Amino acid sequence: MKYILLSLSLGCFTYTYSQSNDSLVNHKINEVVITTTHHSSHNTSKMPLSFLETPQSYDVITQHTFETQVSTNIHDILKNATGLQRSWESTGLGIQGGEYYTLRGFALQPNLLNGLPSYTNATLDIANIEQIEVVKGPNGTLYGGNAVSYGGLINVITKKPHDTFNANVNYITGSNNLNRFAIDVNSPLSSKISFRINAAYHKENSFQDAGFKESIFVAPSVKFSLLENLKLFVDFQYKAAESAHAPMYFLSRNEMMSFDRIDLFKDNYKNSYTINDLSIKNPTLTSQVRLEYQIAQNWTSNTLISINNTRSRGYDQLFSDLNNGDEFLRFLSKVNSKTDVISLQHNLTGKFRIGNFNNTILFGLDYLSKKFDSYDGDLIDYGIISLKHQSDTAEMNKSEIDQALADINTTHNVAKTQTYGAYISNVTAFSPNLSLMLSLRIDHLKGNSSSFGKQSNYQTTLSPKFGLVYQPIKDKWAFFANYLNGFLYLDPAVTSNDDGTTKSIKPFDPEQANQFEIGTKVKLFDGKLDASISYYDITVTNKLMSDLNTLDGLKQGGKVKSKGLELSVSGQLVPGWDFISGFSHNYNKVTRSIAEDDGILGRRPEEAGPANSFHLWTNYKLQTGVLKNLSLGFGVYSTSSFNTLNRSTIGVFTLPSYTVLNTAIGYDINNLSFIFKIDNLTNRKYFTGSGTVNPQKSRSLSLSLSYSL
Repeated sequence: MKYILLSLSLGCFTYTYSQSNDSLVNHKINEVVITTTHHSSHNTSKMPLSFLETPQSYDVITQHTFETQVSTNIHDILKNATGLQRSWESTGLGIQGGEYYTLRGFALQPNLLNGLPSYTNATLDIANIEQIEVVKGPNGTLYGGNAVSYGGLINVITKKPHDTFNANVNYITGSNNLNRFAIDVNSPLSSKISFRINAAYHKENSFQDAGFKESIFVAPSVKFSLLENLKLFVDFQYKAAESAHAPMYFLSRNEMMSFDRIDLFKDNYKNSYTINDLSIKNPTLTSQVRLEYQIAQNWTSNTLISINNTRSRGYDQLFSDLNNGDEFLRFLSKVNSKTDVISLQHNLTGKFRIGNFNNTILFGLDYLSKKFDSYDGDLIDYGIISLKHQSDTAEMNKSEIDQALADINTTHNVAKTQTYGAYISNVTAFSPNLSLMLSLRIDHLKGNSSSFGKQSNYQTTLSPKFGLVYQPIKDKWAFFANYLNGFLYLDPAVTSNDDGTTKSIKPFDPEQANQFEIGTKVKLFDGKLDASISYYDITVTNKLMSDLNTLDGLKQGGKVKSKGLELSVSGQLVPGWDFISGFSHNYNKVTRSIAEDDGILGRRPEEAGPANSFHLWTNYKLQTGVLKNLSLGFGVYSTSSFNTLNRSTIGVFTLPSYTVLNTAIGYDINNLSFIFKIDNLTNRKYFTGSGTVNPQKSRSLSLSLSYSL
């Protein structure tokens, strides 16, 4: 079956999905600092501002946190960020095959590495992660319109070399044949050179009857102290990954919903309906250079260069709803693509006085080049899955599948864009307790962002930002308010008249998001506990929406409203007791729709995910007595029910609420550390998705053994 037939059968969702193989601009799925001690925000705002001085909500998850949780993947780590939920697992496809999350009602991916755009078609390995920053709200002023979302951004900070020797070896084994081996070695090579290397081997089977992931990861890093005030960091990351994924169940958007409850999917919870031979390989290489120059006591220059290359080669599968309350049609294709990203960034930060007022200023310039090159084959239909009978009409044999795919039409698609940006941000302290942030960015995109046509696309966008902080009690209690702007460059797309004729490539203006947020932050018990609460209101305008009245129809001018409340608490109240918790409520609604019969007006978009979520992790290590160094951990992760399909025209399909419990027990003996972890303690069957139904991991056991020097 030809590609266009699949697009029509799956409706507007598949139209968006299909373009992920030949476009460079971000798609959406549809249409605290968390530490054991203190918050730090030198990276979140690109300025030397503390937790209380930053007029914005953000979470930071440190290495200590995910080590006590025996995390083996970035998904488990990001459960510690308030309001963040995963909606799609990694597919390995094209430029956007990484995991999708939702934050403040909008889809996003972890596409920033040390503040620079960096893409992976699979998942990030956690061996080289020092901390992860989740910065809330649209952040177009500092990061542009390519790698961030209206709901926020995920910025991964890697480990850096330092001037003392240390080494750690870690082995984790567990359910589903989990075997993970990781090393972290840091050593000074001379008085001016330090070297660090992180490496990992990971192999794990799916909790279902087929599926696996296997990877080798290596990340060497060197620090050169060229002068007393001049440092050069050179980092490399390479991951060779291969995996086989269970296809996602795509619910139909063309006909009335035929499923009315989750029971059939629960009955098939362990059935993947695939084979391990249908795998996909995703090698990724990233090289980064950072030159840090202390110009004067209060002035610092940072120049950063990043080269990022990722590949996808293998098989893709998905299941399309046949609208009979039982069956799904399997679609198969071959994937062969590569993405090359070059980014440069220069930041100059400094402090100065004007009259009686202290100022902290940031000047920034950045450049981003993205090139996507793919050989795209038509998708073929290959067998029908019956959930009621738990059967498959196709014989899943790799040689027969290769023969069926041998004669399909293949097209070579190339797309390339270049983006130039300049930004300035200044914080004026009118008094020790009151400060105002004013920021502005100008951003210019040029090139072919879609392989549908050869027309060049030129767009220029301004993005402002304002922030106010008042501290009634200096360094202990702060109120903040902000106005943030974000924008998203959209792909040109194939459009047509109402009867499907006169097709043409149509460019679109950037979507725009504006957020107002107010909140308060406190540092309690002499700074041992950090807490924040905020209320936000985000409006997205000029939104691109599908028009089901026309073939290949897309129209611009929709509007989405998202607002909510977030509460985060984290810290170490007493020595050895770590505590992290957060609650999020999000209200999201389409307030303006272009097509009269699309069924989404006044409804919560599918990409918005659950309206309510809660997370908690607490870990206590005994400090004295016979059981000294024994640690006990307990965690809760919970979300409300939500409609993974939500249309007035065809109905809704609800994924139930769920609460997952985790627990851990550990013990340290000199340089040895043991942690035994149980995830999903009650073996809860639960699902995520966005227009899809995706079963999640069942109960699993893991044992972590670490030795440090």
